[in-house]
Amino acid sequence: MLARLQIRLVIVSFAADSKWGTPAMETSDSNTMNGPGEVFANWLGRFGKVAEQCDAGAMGNLFAADGFWKDILSFTWEHRTFTGVEEIREAFAESAGRVQPRNFRIAEGRSSPRLVRRMGNSVVEGYFQFDTAIGHGVGFVRLLHDAADPLNSKIWTLLTTLHEIRGFEEKVGKRRPTGDEYSQIVSPVNWMQVRDKERRYEDRDPQVLIVGAGQGGLMLAARLRQMGADALVIDTTARVGDVWRDRYNNLTLHNELIANHFPYLPFPETWPCWVPKDMLAGWLEAYAEFMELNVWTSTEIKHSKFDEAAKEWQISLRRPDGTDRVMRCKHVVMATGVSGGAPRRPRLPGLTDFSGTVLHSCEFKSGAEWAGKRAIVIGTGNSGHDVAQDLYVSGAAVTLMQRGPTCVVSLDPSARISYSIYGEGMPVEDVDLMAASIPYPVLEKTYKWVTKRTQAHDKELLDKLHAVGFQTHDGEDETGFQMMYLRGAGGYYIDVGCCELVIEKKIDLIQFEDIDGFVASGLRMKDGRIIPADLVVMATGFDGMQAGVRKVLGDAVADKIGAVWGFDEDFVMRNMWRRTAQEGLWLMGGAIIEARTFSRYLALEIVASLQGLHADRSQMPLVSRKCPANSQAMKG
Repeated sequence: MLARLQIRLVIVSFAADSKWGTPAMETSDSNTMNGPGEVFANWLGRFGKVAEQCDAGAMGNLFAADGFWKDILSFTWEHRTFTGVEEIREAFAESAGRVQPRNFRIAEGRSSPRLVRRMGNSVVEGYFQFDTAIGHGVGFVRLLHDAADPLNSKIWTLLTTLHEIRGFEEKVGKRRPTGDEYSQIVSPVNWMQVRDKERRYEDRDPQVLIVGAGQGGLMLAARLRQMGADALVIDTTARVGDVWRDRYNNLTLHNELIANHFPYLPFPETWPCWVPKDMLAGWLEAYAEFMELNVWTSTEIKHSKFDEAAKEWQISLRRPDGTDRVMRCKHVVMATGVSGGAPRRPRLPGLTDFSGTVLHSCEFKSGAEWAGKRAIVIGTGNSGHDVAQDLYVSGAAVTLMQRGPTCVVSLDPSARISYSIYGEGMPVEDVDLMAASIPYPVLEKTYKWVTKRTQAHDKELLDKLHAVGFQTHDGEDETGFQMMYLRGAGGYYIDVGCCELVIEKKIDLIQFEDIDGFVASGLRMKDGRIIPADLVVMATGFDGMQAGVRKVLGDAVADKIGAVWGFDEDFVMRNMWRRTAQEGLWLMGGAIIEARTFSRYLALEIVASLQGLHADRSQMPLVSRKCPANSQAMKG
């Protein structure tokens, strides 16, 4: 399901120009006269004073004319971006009085302010903390460095986020549990006995039911536990990690380990840069155990209903022994991945006449059992190429069918550009904030910038592919594979070796428009020749997450929330990691990096709702004026 892009960074992180183009500039001492430290501290002092005074006019004056303010929950209880001075002034005027922002200060334990080049601009970037009426926030700013008057540098991009809710802070660091109840032997019941009872839910129902024990569901459960919420994770598979363990044999993560750490528990330093899927599967299983998560495997939802009067879900769960357990919980989270629906199986001419084996890519396990056989793989995205390559190295004769142009990039260096900033030595949490700060218009320009560079890096590769008839493209507006993914499109391949097999004609290539139809022995082309086959693999993708919601929670709920993934009219990811039109229903999906970042904000919203702190939309004109849940864009 989305193969390696389930774990790929999909929000480009403003890669520093140093590695991929214009040399970056960074001062060696951030606190030198008018150095980045002084510039940032001076700005933060002015910004904090204006914010605490709720002075919208003065706030607008701190931004460049085309500046951006992006907020995640701290001011708006939404994921919102405001563009230009007037819009920023209006948004701040409507929100600041209720939020009561105060105590702005340089963030403790985060990267120091620095002067760097980002997308052709010299910027001072830095992290800050602040307090609000209900909690604590963390922010990140990029100031357009004014060399003539550095202390008056204007804001280019500003991110403000809610980081903690007061009284429900994560139990980490100085707030970690003491363990006195076990070390001082005050009870005959030990830790394991407490955990076993907790997992059984014999005396209670969970506050939150999370459907899916992949990376997203487990990270969210870990966040909720540390914030004091009771969450149960269920999965239809037999073991935690089977979502990766059961996929095709040679699947390996194709962005580096350094970008993929989990909250609270980074990968061991001994692990390889490129993680095989079975190592990741084992990690998920261990993570659930180490983070003390409550997980029920081999469990599925048989019936669900939202009780409007009680404002809670009634869920009937089928357990492994065939019995049913009815639970009532305030919140349900679908954490079944972006491709949470059924596999797509397009109707191909004559396929029912084919006498061989037909599999979807999700059913394909290993090419080893097809050694000496002949296979046709339909689809030239990541899964199609990977399956074809696996079959070839296993000794099968392979034909790859292309159904439309494919965005192709090399693994190194092209695909690495988008997450290269994770290798710059900054803490992963700091880079996550930096990535989350990028407003859509800048994101779009950034991807165009990146795509131009990948085109240059990959020119020889692409020319060779064209020479053998392979069709390529760079997205609808030349923003490349990352934006295709974010917009909900498929059709991209990050080359880990299959391109060379196609170029050298070790894997045959055919185009869909040249086929006539399948016959019992294989595939007949329009020129009359027969391509014999024993196996057909349909690497044709999956229905979206809305289809998964429909399957589990029913048509009414799926229709109510509308489309999932891709951007809404406010250029925010539709229905993901935030409130949906169905009360008490949340969606958690995306890559490891996204799940790590946005699991915090989703957990905060759920905890706020459980504690009666979540603002009602009707009381928030800033949000309800363009409420995504009521937007027609949500239905697209």
